[in-house]
Amino acid sequence: MTATGLSGRSVFLVEDEVMIRMMVADMLEELGYKVAAEAGDINEAMRLAQATEFDIAILDVNVNGKVISPVADVIKAKGCPFIFATGYGSSGLPEQYRDRPALQKPFQLDALGKTIEAALRGT
Repeated sequence: MTATGLSGRSVFLVEDEVMIRMMVADMLEELGYKVAAEAGDINEAMRLAQATEFDIAILDVNVNGKVISPVADVIKAKGCPFIFATGYGSSGLPEQYRDRPALQKPFQLDALGKTIEAALRGT
């Protein structure tokens, strides 16, 4: 399965659970995306969000008990699209970002691909 017309784009991935982060990175590569950077905590995510070039970000909402909002703010300021990954549903999203796309954990390859494509196309 490949991401139609969007393969080769780069993704910034923030997820505190190492096994989930590895699984999502594998899924992204299977879809034809490159993982530009990965972070497992908020401080690392803030540093990488500022220093790394990427086309889209996938952000776990709750990273080691901390809300991802500061990282989302940096990415929004850069003008990059981002998607939340959450086990809490849309009510668990930071209030100011409830209009952003969210993947309900656990998600499948197809849902990940469709959500990324829609976010990259701005739909």
